[in-house]
Amino acid sequence: MPITTSAKKALRQNISRRKKNLQKKEAYKKAVKEFRKLVAGKDLTKAAAELTKAFKALDKAAKTGVIKKNKASRLKSRLAKKLGRK
Repeated sequence: MPITTSAKKALRQNISRRKKNLQKKEAYKKAVKEFRKLVAGKDLTKAAAELTKAFKALDKAAKTGVIKKNKASRLKSRLAKKLGRK
């Protein structure tokens, strides 16, 4: 356990940051999973709407450093390719 005041504060910050990071990570993973499920079920109109949600979640995760920028870009490219877009 931390002893100094600054170490106690750092622990509090780490806990809250971890919680936010996990929420963003789960959000993008859930959006990607939902999109892939819709594409597999041939529901392309709903998949197109879900694609924008997945892009948004990936961009937010990359912006805040939860995942790297290139990983987000790579995933977005692969998702768009599944839908048949460039």
